[in-house]
Amino acid sequence: MADYILAIDQGTTSTRVIVFDSTGHIVSSAQQEFKQYYPQPGWVEHDAEEIWQTVLQTLRIAVEQAGAKHIAAAAITNQRETVVVWDKRTGKPVYNAIVWQDRRTAGYCNTLKSQGHEDMIRSKTGLVIDSYFSASKIRWILDQDKRIRNDAEQGHLATGTIDSWLIYRLTGGKRHITDVSNASRTMLFNINSLKWDTELTDLFNIPQRMLADVCPSSAHYGNMAIPGFSMALCGIAGDQQAALFGQQCFTPGMVKNTYGTGCFMMMNTGNKPVASKNKLLTTVAWQTGDQTVYALEGSVFIAGALVQWLRDGLGIISESAEVEQLASQCPDNGDVYIVPAFAGLGAPYWDQSARGIIAGLTRGITKSHLARAALEAICYQTCDVLLAMRDDSSMPISILKADGGASKNDLMMQFQSTLLGIPVVRPTMTETTALGAALLAGVACGVWKSPSDITGTLSTTVFSPEQGVDYSPQLAKWKKAIEKSREWTI
Repeated sequence: MADYILAIDQGTTSTRVIVFDSTGHIVSSAQQEFKQYYPQPGWVEHDAEEIWQTVLQTLRIAVEQAGAKHIAAAAITNQRETVVVWDKRTGKPVYNAIVWQDRRTAGYCNTLKSQGHEDMIRSKTGLVIDSYFSASKIRWILDQDKRIRNDAEQGHLATGTIDSWLIYRLTGGKRHITDVSNASRTMLFNINSLKWDTELTDLFNIPQRMLADVCPSSAHYGNMAIPGFSMALCGIAGDQQAALFGQQCFTPGMVKNTYGTGCFMMMNTGNKPVASKNKLLTTVAWQTGDQTVYALEGSVFIAGALVQWLRDGLGIISESAEVEQLASQCPDNGDVYIVPAFAGLGAPYWDQSARGIIAGLTRGITKSHLARAALEAICYQTCDVLLAMRDDSSMPISILKADGGASKNDLMMQFQSTLLGIPVVRPTMTETTALGAALLAGVACGVWKSPSDITGTLSTTVFSPEQGVDYSPQLAKWKKAIEKSREWTI
């Protein structure tokens, strides 16, 4: 029996295809970047056709390297909230994909808040009203041209997140589907009934017939219809939910944090949605069989991007990897705190008027102190989100599982562990997003009876709290700095 699983990891800046063996180790991989479009300040677009071409090209390379006859099934994990609207008659997009980072509908979202829709939307979707999510983006595309709106009303158009777009193309237009994890990020999906919500689609003036059929995250959806590729499609999950699955967070209370450009923390909360009192998001983690698992999520806007700013904005390092060595040249932060609210503050504050500050500067501060303060800022933001999750869920959090590029920084991971007072566990194999999607597909096609079958095959590095070290005074200073950064533009 074939025992390889292929994962298409379609991200914000590149597409990767990774083939895993039955022990969860990488057999082959291919990656290709694609162009980012910024037509106006705050607008971010992708060419959906270009994304499709990167999928085809990386798919062919990775499959050729691994050997097609060994691949049992394929899975898709994707940048969430990014939307495509396409014409079912031609299979072509009617407009560029509008990316999750795009802010063009912020004014419309503020209008929805002023009209009093926030509580209704929150209770049904688990989301805050924000242009981050998909619904307002879809509405914007439909409102650009009367012909587009008319075609949508006539049933000629389809819309979906990137997973839907790719599956539509991979199956030759036979399947227009999404999974529950991606549907829960649209602001059109009722996470309680697990269905598209008529009150929401009416509010956003989006015909429900445009939307994809919603499926479990692990199932047989059909076969690819690309010449030379007839493998089954068996797994779908949004990228952060896939990482939660790939990190083996199968028990309620387990938490992972992805340290990337920003930070995305998710907690498995079990089979019932948990409403947040601390401005976290309630979302669907995954559905396997008839079991639906929910999660709490907190998003930090600026994490690794702060290190990039030290490199590109201040020029105090030439490569991001140099920040650890520079930060280790001083024993502490010199009482300096950086609040990286370059684009406002995310969870648990959600303050778009906040702006970045550096507090506590004295004449003796060096670039080493700034480097250390930057790394610590990432950890303080993570601590804020984790404490909010602990309060919302009333669950003890015994470890934090870490992944993402910035998690390779040992100094930061050690500080994070001591700050939180719990171990931080980092897998040696960092492709947890693609692995999570592969596990979902592998369970559906029978490569694994359970995703926990590979637990013993993946090695980790554990960072334990330093004994006798208490960062409570520093955390209090961080809170003080946060307050000084808030409502800056008001």
